Amino acid sequence: MMTPATKFLDSNKIQYNMYKYECDAKSDFGHLAAEKLGRNQNEVFKTLLIHHEKTYVTAVIPVNCNLNLKRAAKLAGLKNAEMVKPADAERLTGYVCGGISPFGQKRRTITLVSDRALVLTEMLVSGGQRGFSVGLPPDVLVKVLDAKTGDITDDQ
Repeated sequence: MMTPATKFLDSNKIQYNMYKYECDAKSDFGHLAAEKLGRNQNEVFKTLLIHHEKTYVTAVIPVNCNLNLKRAAKLAGLKNAEMVKPADAERLTGYVCGGISPFGQKRRTITLVSDRALVLTEMLVSGGQRGFSVGLPPDVLVKVLDAKTGDITDDQ
């Protein structure tokens, strides 16, 4: 499957696994991905966008967690942050909600990754469309996106 995310990974010579599944959800895409792929929810990550004024940040967190905006803003070096509206997230990334990948976005952002990923051998993130995930080692994702890692989540 070819998406801007897989093109980005291929052009950076990153090895990854592809996972396709039937996506019939209107929301809560991450939980559906974990269920359909038979994966633990702490192995499947959602991609959220936050901002402060004109600084945008991509946050990659497990689907079974909530983003802590205060800690995410601090890690990104922002005074505070709020969630980006879905239509704005789609415009900024070039992806539809439920298929926003941290890779190959139209606009490069600061990237944050939950430190919960670091204990995994493989983490799954959106591959750039609903029903398609890519899996790779967390340290590879962090390196290729020059991401900052930290405690940016709260349990649901």
